[in-house]
Amino acid sequence: MHGTSGGSSKDTLDAHSPVQSADIARINNLYEPLLFWDDNYQIAPALAESIEPSSDAKTWTVKLRKGVTFHNGKDVTPEDVLFSIKRVADPKNPRSAGAGLSTFIDFDGTKKVDDSTVVIALKTPYAVLDWLFAEYTFGIVPTDYDPKNPVGTGAFKYKSFTPGKQSVFERYDGYWGDKAKVDQLQIQDFADANALVNALSAGQIQTMDNLPYNLMSSVKKTGKIVEAETGAWVPFTMRVDQKPFSDVRVRQAMRLICDRKQMIEQALSGEGSLGNDLYAPFDPSFASELPQREQDIDQAKSLLKAAGQSDLSVQLFTGDDIGSVATASASLFVQQAAKAGVKVSVVKKNPFYGDDYLSYTFAQDFWNTRNYIPQAAVCALKNGTYNETHFNNDKFAGLIASAQAETDEAKRKTLLQDAQEIEYNEGGYIIWGFRKQVDATSSKVSGVKPSKYLPLGNYKFNTASVSS
Repeated sequence: MHGTSGGSSKDTLDAHSPVQSADIARINNLYEPLLFWDDNYQIAPALAESIEPSSDAKTWTVKLRKGVTFHNGKDVTPEDVLFSIKRVADPKNPRSAGAGLSTFIDFDGTKKVDDSTVVIALKTPYAVLDWLFAEYTFGIVPTDYDPKNPVGTGAFKYKSFTPGKQSVFERYDGYWGDKAKVDQLQIQDFADANALVNALSAGQIQTMDNLPYNLMSSVKKTGKIVEAETGAWVPFTMRVDQKPFSDVRVRQAMRLICDRKQMIEQALSGEGSLGNDLYAPFDPSFASELPQREQDIDQAKSLLKAAGQSDLSVQLFTGDDIGSVATASASLFVQQAAKAGVKVSVVKKNPFYGDDYLSYTFAQDFWNTRNYIPQAAVCALKNGTYNETHFNNDKFAGLIASAQAETDEAKRKTLLQDAQEIEYNEGGYIIWGFRKQVDATSSKVSGVKPSKYLPLGNYKFNTASVSS
C-alpha cells in the first residue's frame, strides 16, 4: 500500500488531468506516454520505439512498440495515439501536456501511415516535441476511453476508486515491460504527513511520498529513505493581474523579503538548493548567470513605499495537499515579511486544489521537474492550464514561440535566456529553492529507486517487492 497526503472529492483517474500527488501516483501506474523521462531525467523509449523529427522539426515520425496492449487486451494502434493527441491538444479544452501543442499542431496532416507508424504534422517547427511526449500527463488511451472506467497500458489495471480516500489496482499480467512483483497496489489518501509517517511506522502502508524533512531521522529507525536531487519547487504565487501584485514593484519587494537560505535550512532541513525565481534548473538553457537574489529588507521597503503599499497586508493561501514544505515555508515567510512591515495572514484551504485553485491572489503550489519550454507552456503562457500567476507577456510568449521552433541549440539557449530574464524581472513566482525529493519505504520493501523526475522512482511500483 502506498500512502500520500491530501485527497478530496476532486481526485481524478483522468490520464490527462492530474493535479495533486495522489492523482500523479495513480496515472503513472495506469497509463504510459510514448516516451519516458527516466530516473536520470533523460528521454527513454516507452510506447514508442522512437520519435524522430524532420530536418525542419515540422514533421515527427512515431514508430510504435510492438506487442503493447491495453488492460482490456486490445492492441495499441495508431488510432489510439491519434485519439490521445487530439484529446490532450484539443484547442477548445487543452490538457496539461497539450496546452502548447494545441496552438501549432496540424490535425489534418497528423495521420496514420501504417499499423505501427504515425506522422505528426505541425504548423510551425517545434524542436523539442519529444519533451512533451515524455510528460506523464500525456498517457496513451484507447479510442473509447472513459475516465470513470479507465483503461491504460501501465503495469497495474483499475479495480476501484473512492475519491478522497483510496484507489485499488491489480497487476496487469499482459504488461509489455517488467511485470509487477505484487498482486495489488492500493493508493491511500491521508489527512496530513504526520498521519502518513505514523501509518508507515505501524506497517499499515509500505511506501510514502514527500516525507517531511524533519522526520527523516525518525523514519530511518524503522524504514528506508529514498532521496534524489530534483528540479522540484514549492513557490509562492502572486497574481500579476490583481492588486497589489499588478504593480511589479510589489512583486519585486516580496521577492526581496524572502530569505532563501533560511527557507532551505528550515523548511527543507538543508535538503535543497538555492532558487532565483526561475524554474527548470536541469535545462541546458537555465539562466544561471542572472544575479542571485538575496534578502534586502531596506530595498523591499523602498519599493513598497514607491508603490504606495508601505502598510501592505495580504492573505497567503495554502493547504495540506500541497505537501509539508508549504506549511513550513509559509510560516517562515510570515516572519520574514514582518521585518518589512508586511502583514501576511495564512489561510489554509482543504482541499487547496478545489474550485478556488488558480484564483488565489497570493498562494503556494508545488511543481515537479520539467525543462523550461514545457514548464512555461503550462504555467506562464496565457493559455497555460495551470497559469496560477496569470502571467501574460507578449514579448515573453514570442520568445518562447521562437525558441520552441529553433533547431539550433545555441540560438534556442539565447532565446530562452532572454525569456527567463523577463520572468526574473516581471514574473509572479517567488522560487526560493529546489527541494530534494525525499520519500520513504518500509524496511521490507526493495526495488524502489530514486528519481530526479517524480517521487519513488517515478511512482513505478512494478519494480517494488515486499518481503514477508
